[in-house]
Amino acid sequence: MGKVLKSGCGCRNGSGDAVAVAGCKDRSVTVALTLKSNGLQKVAELEKEVQKQKELRVIYQRRLERTQEYLSTSPQTPPPPPVLVHRRHHHHHCDLVTLINQAKTNGWYVEPHEIELHGKVAQGSTAEIYKATWRGLDVAVKCINPDFFHSNENGVSFFAQEVEMLSRQRHCFVLQLMGACLDPPNHGWVVTEFFSTTLKEWLHGLGTRRKERAVPLPSFEERVAKALEIAQAMQYLHEHKPKVIHRDLKPSNIFLDDTMHVRVADFGHARLLTDEEKALTGTYVYMAPEVIRCEPYNEKCDVYSFGIILNELISGEHPFIETDYGPSKIAMEVAEGSLRPALPKGDDHQLKDLIDLIQLSWDEDPDIRPSFALITRSLKIILGRLVDSLQLCKGECTTEYCQ
Repeated sequence: MGKVLKSGCGCRNGSGDAVAVAGCKDRSVTVALTLKSNGLQKVAELEKEVQKQKELRVIYQRRLERTQEYLSTSPQTPPPPPVLVHRRHHHHHCDLVTLINQAKTNGWYVEPHEIELHGKVAQGSTAEIYKATWRGLDVAVKCINPDFFHSNENGVSFFAQEVEMLSRQRHCFVLQLMGACLDPPNHGWVVTEFFSTTLKEWLHGLGTRRKERAVPLPSFEERVAKALEIAQAMQYLHEHKPKVIHRDLKPSNIFLDDTMHVRVADFGHARLLTDEEKALTGTYVYMAPEVIRCEPYNEKCDVYSFGIILNELISGEHPFIETDYGPSKIAMEVAEGSLRPALPKGDDHQLKDLIDLIQLSWDEDPDIRPSFALITRSLKIILGRLVDSLQLCKGECTTEYCQ
């Protein structure tokens, strides 16, 4: 009988000693390689985080320089008269009281006890979004964090304005407000329709950005039809009185209903996001250069975002995926130069018209970007021609744009 070795690997002496020792060494090597791999992965993650922080610092510095330059060249104006704190709070109270009366009159006032919260579906620094049940209906509930109201003196007023604006939207491609709990800070809740699928998931599948497709690419006709519906929703918002600027238009803020029609959501919400959140959530990827540069902007910033989305729909690729840049790096290159995503390739006539529309929509000069009224008309014509060509093809055409 061989003696048992006093080693942690459990190898035995005697017959088969060489095999046992070799196996022990193999396990030791495997453990060492695993530890080394984990260490390298942590180092890579730390290096990535350091690079992201460097890029954000550069953005902050450039914004500060532009602000200082603007202030040094702007005509001096006297500061506004001070506003008494108790008057400002009274204004907030009036906003909320008026909204509560309006909600009760029109039937969309919701008591907190009517809402049954289920799983959390999203979270940010200012709000958490839950799937919930309200009067037997599946809904989404955005619960504004109490800290938002405590830390922002205009928080209640802003919340009241946003809910009042949502309550006036009536369009088949815009997410519908169902009701609201109007009792901040603990119950500042916005209740909307619930849809689980986003345009991003429909086009790319679940998961993070990657070059390889996770799901089959939808048909060309379907992608153009989605673009048209988004444009129609945005035309409605821009022509609303008063005008509604989205500020954060991107595929993850566009939902699809049970019949696969779009619902544009979260318009106006970008004002609540921090710069780091904008980078992490991909907002910078779709943000107009003048917004990144903290310059004055108008509704044409949404047209720029739509141009990026239209190119994404037609090409089937994530924006800037060909560059391997992170969101902060993309923001710097867009703001400082003329970086744009790679355009789809092909010589099809329908594709050429779409590329022309894309390039107009993301032009550096906001005045050159078309209105959504013009974009809607253009896409209707393109989609009409596409449908006609598909009917003529009758299965004989084999190009991507007849599939």
